[in-house]
Amino acid sequence: MKFDTVIIGGGRKRTSKAEIYGGRLGGLACGIRLQKKGVKCAVISAGQSALHFSSGSFELLNRLPDGTAVENPVEAVAKLEASHPYKKIGDFAKYASEAKQLLADSGVEVEGEATENALHLTPMGTLKPAWLTLSEFSRFKGAEEFKGKKVRVANIAGFLDFNMKFVTDALEDMGAECCQELIHIEEVDRLRKSPTEMRATNIARVLDKENIHNQLLTILKNYSIGVDAVVLPAAVGLASQKLVKALRKAVPSVVLVPTMPPSVSGIRTQQQLRREFERLGGVFMLGDSVVRADVEGGKVKAVYTINHADNGIKADNYILTTGSFFSNGLVAHSNEIVEPVFGLDVDFAADRAEWCDPQFFNKQGYQTFGVATDANFNVKKEGKVLENLYAAGSVLSGFNALYEGCGAGVALLTALYVADNLK
Repeated sequence: MKFDTVIIGGGRKRTSKAEIYGGRLGGLACGIRLQKKGVKCAVISAGQSALHFSSGSFELLNRLPDGTAVENPVEAVAKLEASHPYKKIGDFAKYASEAKQLLADSGVEVEGEATENALHLTPMGTLKPAWLTLSEFSRFKGAEEFKGKKVRVANIAGFLDFNMKFVTDALEDMGAECCQELIHIEEVDRLRKSPTEMRATNIARVLDKENIHNQLLTILKNYSIGVDAVVLPAAVGLASQKLVKALRKAVPSVVLVPTMPPSVSGIRTQQQLRREFERLGGVFMLGDSVVRADVEGGKVKAVYTINHADNGIKADNYILTTGSFFSNGLVAHSNEIVEPVFGLDVDFAADRAEWCDPQFFNKQGYQTFGVATDANFNVKKEGKVLENLYAAGSVLSGFNALYEGCGAGVALLTALYVADNLK
C-alpha cells in the first residue's frame, strides 16, 4: 500500500509519500486536511490522545506571555513574539475559522469565535476562558451570571471523579445559592460493586442506553423544579450527542460540567475525528511507536517501529505531532531536553535553574521548550533543516500552552498550516 503522507506517533511497515506521527488532535486534523486535498495519509498512533483528558473546550489564546488576559485572540496575536508558532502561520484568523469548520465537518459540534473568548465551567467549578466549546457545555460572560441564582449540584451516587464540594464552593463564591443531590439509578449502582468501574466512561455507557437515559431525564426534571440551574457531571454522550441533546432539550436548565479524566466528551471528539479521517480514506495505525529513523542527505528516508523494527516505513514527507513531555514527544534528562525519535534540535534553556519555578502555579520555563523549526515548520537536526520532516502542535518550541492557554489552538492551526505547505 502506498501513501502520499504519514503522520507520526507509532507505526508499521508501509510505503508512502507522507507520514504523520501521532493520533492526537493536531495529527488527525492534519490528516483530515490532507485527505480532503487528495493526499493519501497514514496516521501512526501509540495510544490514547490527549483529547481523552479534555475539558470540553478548545483554547486559542487566553493570556499573553506577560500575563495580560486576552479577550480577542485575533487582535492579541500581534503582541506575541516572533518565535511563537502563531507568528509563523500568516493569516491567523483564516486558519482559526478553518479549524472550527474542520471540527464541524467531522461531526464535532462547537460554539465560539476567534474574536472573543467566552467562559466555561471546569471540573473544579471555576470559570475558564475558551475559544471553542463543545455544544453540550454552557458558555458564560462572567461570574455575575451566577449571582443570586439557585443552583442544584447533582452527582451520580458513587462517582468520585466529580467533586460536589469543590463545585458547590466555587459557585457559592460567585454568589449562587446551592444545594446538593445524589442520583441513584439501579443499573448504574451495580457498577459500584467495583469502585474502579465507577468511571465517567463506564457510567456513560449505561446512561446512554435510551431506557436508562429516560430515567435520568425524569430525575433531572424533578431536580429542576424551584431552581435556576441543575449542575451535572458530563458522564453522558460517549457514542454520540443524541442523548445529550435530548437531555438539554427536556431540561434546559441543566448545566453539564466536564469530569476529571477520562473525559467522555474528549473521547467522543477523538473518535469523531478518527472516523472522519478514515471515512476520507486515511489509514489509522494504532498501538505502535516509532523508535528510530534513517536520515540521509537532509531528508528522512524511513522510520522504524517497535513492532516492525527491521522494516522501514517510507514516505515522501513525515509530520511529527508527538506532543510534549506528557506524551514523550520530548524527554528531559538532567542537563538537556531531547526529541527521542529523530534526535532533532531542541530549544531549551542551558541553565537548569530556568526550567522550573519553585512556585507550582507560576509560569514554568520548561513549557516553552520544543523542537526547533524554520518558518515553514521544517525541523532541524544539527543545525540543518530536514526537507521532508515537519512538526506541529505541542512538540514545537516558543509557546507556553498551560500559561498562555493556547494548546489546542497551536495544535489545530499549525497542523492545518503544515498540511497546506508540504513541499
